[in-house]
Amino acid sequence: MAEVNIGGISFKGGRMLAVIIALSSTVGVLYGGFEAFKRFQDMSTKIESYSAPDLSGFDKRLELIQQETEMLQQELTMILQEISLVSDVANELKNDLRQDVRRIEKIVNDVEQQVKVDQRQSSEDLKYTMQDMSERMKELEDRIQSAMNELEQKIEKRIKLALENPLSQLNG
Repeated sequence: MAEVNIGGISFKGGRMLAVIIALSSTVGVLYGGFEAFKRFQDMSTKIESYSAPDLSGFDKRLELIQQETEMLQQELTMILQEISLVSDVANELKNDLRQDVRRIEKIVNDVEQQVKVDQRQSSEDLKYTMQDMSERMKELEDRIQSAMNELEQKIEKRIKLALENPLSQLNG
């Protein structure tokens, strides 16, 4: 999704749409205002240069100008209401987004804390397991060494008995 950064404020998706709507409404209002002002100026110059002997036509034109001015004022009022609505929606979106970001930051912080706690616990468990295995290996080595010493002594004893046996010398 496209992201636009203006003056340190980042605009994405819905925000961008709201800004575009607000800008287009503002441009429409300004265009309408300028057109109304131009028409008003054009009509003013025509009214000033008009010199009819009959004032009834002048009154009719003035009435038309008033009607057009009223219509333009109504249009301007509607456009300003739309701009206000767009601004309110943009503010709501901004506030909702801010709340969502804060909520996500809290969740991320909680997860990070839990990961740290789990990592510490795993490290301690691994440390104790390694110590226990080391102790067991040492005990096993001691038992094997003891068993080998016993076996060695038994074998030496049997060899000695076999060599001391008088019957073993008769065959030789």
